[in-house]
Amino acid sequence: IFDGLRVSRFSANFNFVNYPLYFFFPGSDCAPPEPLANGRVLGNVFKLGHQVHFLCSPGFQLMGPETRACLDSQNWSGAQPSCKCMSQRSLYKHVLFSVLVVDITVNNDASASISASSSSSSHRPTSISTHVRASRCIEFLDSTHCTCEQGYSISSHNTLHVCVCVSDIDECELFRLTRPGRLCLHTCVNTAGSFHCECPAGYSLGRDSRSCHDIDECARATHNCSSEQVCVNTYGGHRCVEVDCPRIRNATYIKTSPLRYDRNPCIQGDNACFQAPVSINFHFMSVVSNMSTPTILFRLSAARILGDTLRFGLLGNRGVQHFSVQRSGRLTGQLVLVNAVQGPATLELDIEMSEMERRVLLGRYVTKVTLFVSPYNF
Repeated sequence: IFDGLRVSRFSANFNFVNYPLYFFFPGSDCAPPEPLANGRVLGNVFKLGHQVHFLCSPGFQLMGPETRACLDSQNWSGAQPSCKCMSQRSLYKHVLFSVLVVDITVNNDASASISASSSSSSHRPTSISTHVRASRCIEFLDSTHCTCEQGYSISSHNTLHVCVCVSDIDECELFRLTRPGRLCLHTCVNTAGSFHCECPAGYSLGRDSRSCHDIDECARATHNCSSEQVCVNTYGGHRCVEVDCPRIRNATYIKTSPLRYDRNPCIQGDNACFQAPVSINFHFMSVVSNMSTPTILFRLSAARILGDTLRFGLLGNRGVQHFSVQRSGRLTGQLVLVNAVQGPATLELDIEMSEMERRVLLGRYVTKVTLFVSPYNF
């Protein structure tokens, strides 16, 4: 018997019709079974006691027996089966009451090969994805290779001989435990067959559709600060701050810039006035949460020096333990963040630069620093 060999027979209407070529010997075999529409008949030995098997094409369900045997009466047992096209409702019902054990290999072009069959179980999924897509299957050498649209994986059931894409791949869950930012910098939203990234308020999505960039409301003039306030951009928002004239005993000050006050001249012999800061500067900064340390935040310097020494120090305010001030040059110092800060938080400290001449104080200069720590690490 030669399975798959076909010959052409010439019919009366001059059309060529192809039929499988079987060898049939009357009196010892059963007649060849009828061809199975939308399926295949497996087996080409029709002797007494032999069996043939019926297999439906992907997307079709076998109605009737899977196997028929050649009886002594030279007739086939059972009734001739047929292949019925499966509806989406049938696919849902099938997957809902079956647990599929499938070894799936997914590559970059979203193809998957089935290398293990399914098994029945009493476990029933509580829900099933409504994102169903038909797979594209190719049969070759008694095996089936199916591919899905991008973002879907393969599910199969051998008794129904059907492969359908019923499971949307949750890319967000797959990358949830990997390095942060590998898929989305902030929030990953799974969608049917894909995903998209979202950013928190105050951020815009980058050109790569994954990263988040701070929106500078101050530069864009989209803030709600009054003319008496200073707009300070922060990561994810902005602050409207008021720079008030400092109240220091025995000294008065005049505003010389939006972020600076200078001391008015002191009366000769008024030592208390001379001890007050010569100038008070305000400096506002925004940093991300849990910034790596140590990190130099900014440098400060004297334009000129009358004495022989400059000293830098920190005055105690909220969060001063997170900082250190270091001498970086003859006329310069730098503020260093030495401990990471978990946001959101607001830290305040004063940096004092003292000018000395033979250990005698010539003048004090104060910079008031306010650090806004973002709730996010980007």
